Amino acid sequence: MKLKIACISGDGIGPEIIAEAKKVLQIVCEKYDHSLIFEDLLLGGASIDAYGEPLTAETIEKAKNMDCVLMGSIGGDTTTSPWYQLPAHLRPEAGLLSIRKELQLFANLRPALLYEELKDACPLRADISQQGFDMLIMRELTGGLYFGARKTYEKNGLRVATDTLTYDEEEIRRIAIKAFEIAKKRKYKVCSVDKANVLDSSRLWRQVVMEVHKDYQDVSLEHMLVDNCAMQLVKNPSQFDVVLTENMFGDILSDEASMITGSIGMLPSASLNQSKFGLYEPSHGSAPDIAGKNIANPIATILSAAMMLRLTFDLDQEANQIEQAIKDVLKEKYRTIDIMSEGCNLVSCDQMGTLIASKLK
Repeated sequence: MKLKIACISGDGIGPEIIAEAKKVLQIVCEKYDHSLIFEDLLLGGASIDAYGEPLTAETIEKAKNMDCVLMGSIGGDTTTSPWYQLPAHLRPEAGLLSIRKELQLFANLRPALLYEELKDACPLRADISQQGFDMLIMRELTGGLYFGARKTYEKNGLRVATDTLTYDEEEIRRIAIKAFEIAKKRKYKVCSVDKANVLDSSRLWRQVVMEVHKDYQDVSLEHMLVDNCAMQLVKNPSQFDVVLTENMFGDILSDEASMITGSIGMLPSASLNQSKFGLYEPSHGSAPDIAGKNIANPIATILSAAMMLRLTFDLDQEANQIEQAIKDVLKEKYRTIDIMSEGCNLVSCDQMGTLIASKLK
């Protein structure tokens, strides 16, 4: 099979972790006789430096002509980087929001799995972590507060800022359908998270999710308020399977879920449109404080590449091989600094990538 992949290394540690994902992909594709075509593109701060804007029309068109996008990380230090002296629409994250919109990537999937080998790194109490957990946060990605109308103005001598949270029923319906379909491949369990006791947008969210559920009666559905969900994630994470929620809530909850796995450096993500096209990236940020030091954890990016093989190319066996290689390396007690614990072997970013790749040969 020919795999056409747009690669966006991005900013900060992005180039380091993308290099390791490419290394692993090359090995697994050689093993299974697939051909890889990489198209390197710029986004975020790297694009600002090259073109004066975080996302160009040419980058969008090139991405659309590939099968999918594999991305590192976007952005820099918000207090010191000159990128953040620019108007909001020219900052790195504006490019990320734009490419999601342009590619119609409305469904964000963020798995949060506690590996048996990393239970000691979990910050939760031992009696909680020993139960383990394996959940998937399904976040709506192109609507809500992040894409609503916004303005800052002066009224009666005071500065006022307004952000608008808007959803229509079709935006809610399509992400709900995705959630129920994925739940049927897991444990047949969906928890829909909202703030229906306060927000009109959440009341509509709950109504539409219940309507969609009528077509998926074999899947159990629970509704949970977002503040309770935030508490339950640290009190009893094993209760969750597929967690369905809107854009801002999903942004916050998925980061919380990733950290209780021991490190945000372990969590991949996929952003999908109605077809099999997706953008695959680690859940973590650009970590500018460690960029260039070769100490970043590449596992989240490598797992994102595995998700890409499974969801865009239907290459389940190849994806399984990568995931098993990661488990084998962790079982042999190799760790990057973020997941390091006593009695383990500390390795660099590129050493971790090489170790995982070697398990595939």
